[in-house]
Amino acid sequence: MNDVSLIGRLTRECELVTTEGGTDIASMRIAVDRRGNGAVFVDVKCFEGQARACAEHLAKGRQVAISGRLELDQWQTDDGAKRSRLYVIAQGVQFVAGKPSAEEQPAAAAAQEAGA
Repeated sequence: MNDVSLIGRLTRECELVTTEGGTDIASMRIAVDRRGNGAVFVDVKCFEGQARACAEHLAKGRQVAISGRLELDQWQTDDGAKRSRLYVIAQGVQFVAGKPSAEEQPAAAAAQEAGA
């Protein structure tokens, strides 16, 4: 089974691109709070209508709930080094809450600086 559910805040604006084939893809990074201090930073991609909605309505600091699956990209660089990247393909993105309040912003900013 490959099923992921996360709630976190966007660490930057969504980036919307359209492939040569006409597919809209939105890329975003969310900070998911850890128990105690800190956050885990997760890259997320979504497609087509969901991608357009995210790009139009989401902004840095916005809280979202993501449901989807893990995906692994692997490649080899020009110098022969092997690289990989694990990210989430979102099947659903729920817009949970707005940007953090003034009281929450110092903690959110510190988390974003640590991983963004």
